[in-house]
This record gives sequence, structure tokens and C-alpha cells, in this order.
Amino acid sequence: MKITVKLIGPLIYEAGFSEKELTLPGSMTAAELSAHVKIDKKRATIITRNGKAAAAGEALEDGDRVAISYIYSGG
Repeated sequence: MKITVKLIGPLIYEAGFSEKELTLPGSMTAAELSAHVKIDKKRATIITRNGKAAAAGEALEDGDRVAISYIYSGG
């Protein structure tokens, strides 16, 4: 299964890429993808799949575009 992953902010430096097409070894959830690209579990993230919020347990599908960012606040 191939998906495109876009990382935002400090995640780019932590994972070593900004955007990359990945070939996954099989079915994977949004949370499993975070672990696959070695994102620190200690900080909360926002994950979108094809432009819409994705739940951690949501299954990814071939061709998906996933964006991952840390949660920020401020005003």
C-alpha cells in the first residue's frame, strides 16, 4: 500500500523529511503510521487523512494523503 505523508513543523526535523511517498508493509492505522515514521508518542498530534481529521484507529487506504502535526495553541 502506498500513501503520501506530509509532516509539519518540528516533525520534519525529527523524522528527517517533509513529504514522502511511503510503501507500507500492509494495512495500518493512523496511530501506527505515526510510530512507523518514528514520531514521539509523548506529544499529542493532529492527523489528517485526505484533508479531514483522522482518528488514531482509522485504517489507512492505498493512495491516501496523510498530514501529521503537533498540536499547537495560542492566539
